[in-house]
Amino acid sequence: MREYVLDASIVLTWFIEEGTSLAVRPARRLRGEFESGDLSVVAPTLIHLEVLNVAARRWGWGPDALQELAEALYDLSLDLVEPDLTTVAKWVAAGLTAYDAAYVAVAESAAIPLVTSDETILSVASRIASRPPG
Repeated sequence: MREYVLDASIVLTWFIEEGTSLAVRPARRLRGEFESGDLSVVAPTLIHLEVLNVAARRWGWGPDALQELAEALYDLSLDLVEPDLTTVAKWVAAGLTAYDAAYVAVAESAAIPLVTSDETILSVASRIASRPPG
């Protein structure tokens, strides 16, 4: 079984209906692998908050949709890990936000590849982060 750290840029695509672009399809394939048990997903504990924030602030979802999203996030049962703050600090100093640095820190500490579509993470943490395969 493969194991990845996924960031919010990937997990968010699992909850939008539109989007069959080349960027979205690989992320959705990862969800299929996750649901079939072929992929183990690790993420920092803040992923649920970040996904809810984007759905509310950027997409304008209302209370009912956000409640459903919150329940769906719990149902995913991702392996949530608290990032090491000293490692987060190192990546913040390298130019990432603390939120993005949390994903990189989890991946680095666990020696698990980080999959993201975030261009800043891909640039700053290129030895740890990559785009979704496929």
